[in-house]
Amino acid sequence: MKIFLIAMLGAGIVFQTLPETTATYNNVKAATADTTKKDPETGLIVDENLYMVKAQCTNCHSTKLISANRFTRDGWKQKIRWMQANHNLWELGDAEKPVLDYLEKNYSPTASVARRAPLKDIKWYKLDQN
Repeated sequence: MKIFLIAMLGAGIVFQTLPETTATYNNVKAATADTTKKDPETGLIVDENLYMVKAQCTNCHSTKLISANRFTRDGWKQKIRWMQANHNLWELGDAEKPVLDYLEKNYSPTASVARRAPLKDIKWYKLDQN
């Protein structure tokens, strides 16, 4: 009987703390959620030049091709020139600057750290193994 009461008391404590734990989890989840607003139609990042990218790019290919790539401004310009040379993309004219501005701002390479920086000024010592 004592074991049963102890188990019930333990279960009560666990169930009592669950809503708080769930709320804490949701707050952490909300705090770490992606805060970048995306266009529901295209999935691209919302920006003042998005309409120009939609007008110039989505006639020929999916926006997933844009969001899957990361290039510098010059890299995006080279891709545009390649599409013009190989896939009959029209001259963008005045639209080229806002398109490149958008791509550079929202889909340029991002720095990521996969490892810590190498150690510097290491002072080695002899390990005494006695």
